[in-house]
Amino acid sequence: MRQTLFIALSMILLITSTHLPAHADTPVFPNRPELPTESMDEIITSVIVTEESNRDRIETIIKDNPSLTITQEYKYVFHGFSVKGKRGDLLKLKEEQGILHSSPVATYKVSLDQSVPFIGGDAIRGYFDEEDNRLTGKGIKVGVIDTGIDYTHPDLHDNYHGGFDIVDGDNDPMETKGSAHDQTLHGTHVAGIIAANGKVKGVAPEAEVIAYRALGPGGIGTSDQVIAAIDKAIADKVDIINLSLGNNVNGPDWPTSLALNKATEKGIVAVTSSGNSGPDVWTVGSPGTSTKAISVGASTPPLKIPSITIGMEDKEIPITEMQGSKPWLLDKQHELVVAGKGNKSDFKQNVKDKIVLIERGTITFSEKALNAEAAGAKGVLIYNNVKGEFAGALDVQPEIPVASLTKEDGDWLKKQLKKKNTMIKTTYNDVMDTIASFSSRGPVTNTWEIKPDVVAPGVGINSTIPNGYTELQGTSMAAPHVAGACALIKQAHPDWTPEQIKASLMNTAKLLKDEKGDLYKSYEQGAGRIQVIEAMNAETLVYPSTLTFGLFEQKHHRTKKKLTITVDNQSDQEKHYSFEFPEHIEGFQWKLPTPFKLKPNEKRKITLSVDITPTVIGAGLHSGHLFLDDGKKKTHIPYMIVIEEPDYPRVMAFQFGAKEDRTHYQYQLYLPRGAEEYGIALYDPDSLRFITFLDWKRDVPRGLIEKEISIEELGLHGVYKAIVFAKKAGKEDTIESDILIDDIGAN
Repeated sequence: MRQTLFIALSMILLITSTHLPAHADTPVFPNRPELPTESMDEIITSVIVTEESNRDRIETIIKDNPSLTITQEYKYVFHGFSVKGKRGDLLKLKEEQGILHSSPVATYKVSLDQSVPFIGGDAIRGYFDEEDNRLTGKGIKVGVIDTGIDYTHPDLHDNYHGGFDIVDGDNDPMETKGSAHDQTLHGTHVAGIIAANGKVKGVAPEAEVIAYRALGPGGIGTSDQVIAAIDKAIADKVDIINLSLGNNVNGPDWPTSLALNKATEKGIVAVTSSGNSGPDVWTVGSPGTSTKAISVGASTPPLKIPSITIGMEDKEIPITEMQGSKPWLLDKQHELVVAGKGNKSDFKQNVKDKIVLIERGTITFSEKALNAEAAGAKGVLIYNNVKGEFAGALDVQPEIPVASLTKEDGDWLKKQLKKKNTMIKTTYNDVMDTIASFSSRGPVTNTWEIKPDVVAPGVGINSTIPNGYTELQGTSMAAPHVAGACALIKQAHPDWTPEQIKASLMNTAKLLKDEKGDLYKSYEQGAGRIQVIEAMNAETLVYPSTLTFGLFEQKHHRTKKKLTITVDNQSDQEKHYSFEFPEHIEGFQWKLPTPFKLKPNEKRKITLSVDITPTVIGAGLHSGHLFLDDGKKKTHIPYMIVIEEPDYPRVMAFQFGAKEDRTHYQYQLYLPRGAEEYGIALYDPDSLRFITFLDWKRDVPRGLIEKEISIEELGLHGVYKAIVFAKKAGKEDTIESDILIDDIGAN
């Protein structure tokens, strides 16, 4: 639905992770029988990566098999193909000598006014490149892999320099038009943040935008389309790629993440959003898990955030203005009344000049707001129908403001109304440089890398859309701030490599603190919020710009770990360097090099080592910052160590739905570190009576699990509660999801 669009922009799979409550009614998993093996005749699509020397031979084998069809060819991100065919034939193909990797394709959704000056994108126009041109991104090619763009928009027309439509296979990457359900605007919004040059000014207003439409109607596409777009961008020799999209697979080896690594090796700066599934850890998704790309989380630019109080109560409740709403500028006291779920029948009482409190659900946000407006309301507060906060978008803008709040706050306000406490007042708080609650956090499973790398403004960002402008929020809006910044830095330093550009942003980022004044963890903010002018003027570069020491079992005694970094003196003067000893962690002893000096434009590899005693440090994620002093500035380098198999979700990204033919259903789930046991148990949603297992297996390797089941094989009809569980290293996690099975295609 449109009201969840901006949250879904970066994450296709909206799931609820939950542990079953520990009480007498908790379902007990019965003995778990083996289920029939997967059908070898089911049709799937896989990405096949080959050795370069074997590519032509594998292509011949594929073409000689009548059940296999090549849907995409890859020449630059890696050597290989996207191949559609019978599972059995693809499994046989996987065994051929010369095939390095094979995995099923996944589905993706897409996932200024104050934000550009805030990161220095406005002031940097006073700086000049080597040819005495102002820094505006001029001459830099930025590939926008997204839903296409409206290249007729007056703010983008002059920046548009062609592109390709992967979805339709032509040279017209226009945003999807048509019905409200199918039409898109995401790519145009992203392109505007990067390079709009009209009423709205992007970060790099003279950069060349090359559009690649990899996501079609409704903003939906597949991983093979995204990889094909990356491949085409490499062939077109763009300087920068922006991908404000992703899934919620927290794994480093997903094909899109690997493709971005390859693009970086080809000399392209790859920028991607980290995802919108925060604030929990382990929520960063692919391709935001790419080692070499710049993964971007969302921070707040300078904002005035409205809050409400009621009566004489001193509780202050923050509210979130809905996208598409008029600003919440109610400066007087107003009476609050309840109006159910906002149906027309819920407005029998007098609500004229009052603020109405409405529960989420049943009808769209726009319908609720328009019904309230027709009844004479002054404003609308919509509270969540499940625990926690949410943010929504309006299809149609009413003449009254609309905002959201949590279920807990909505219920509390209703209790106050029962006490005849009815008058509410709005106050405004200045907020900046906090991490948006929706911004996905790291680290990355299996490699234990720190992600995101940096954060950038991603809340309340006004930019271009087809036929106009609107505010959106999400890490999808944060990433193009960084892509635009990279264009400016690339113009200023045309010889810098992607690694140097990434380092300049990370080494000079501003470390952010939370509302309590404590530094956010490195796996929440990376190196911090970008500062473009500081990055462009960086005299010392350190890369890699984060230190990952890896996973250690707590039973291990003292061990030593060495890491190598490059210190790069970009100034025209000799520099003297020394490391500051970081804050002491018991059981974590640094051994740092003695002070050293580098000549102008000299770089040197430096070895750092630590003595680690896991039994002393204790289980968990341990992070901090190492500081390198060049006598003029200090460069901070985030580091992290993981002790004991951490508390990441043992299962993630569950999705269940009907195939197009409506005679088969398919499920997908991801096991980030494999599982000693996993299964999908189905229960009656009312009685919680166990029905059957959709699947169950032991000793499963890490990666995507995908299976297709016919309606006849299921033998079920109706709504069921699915409990997806996985066990690994003494921990079991579950995902609870209601699924619908009907037999419409079986008739």
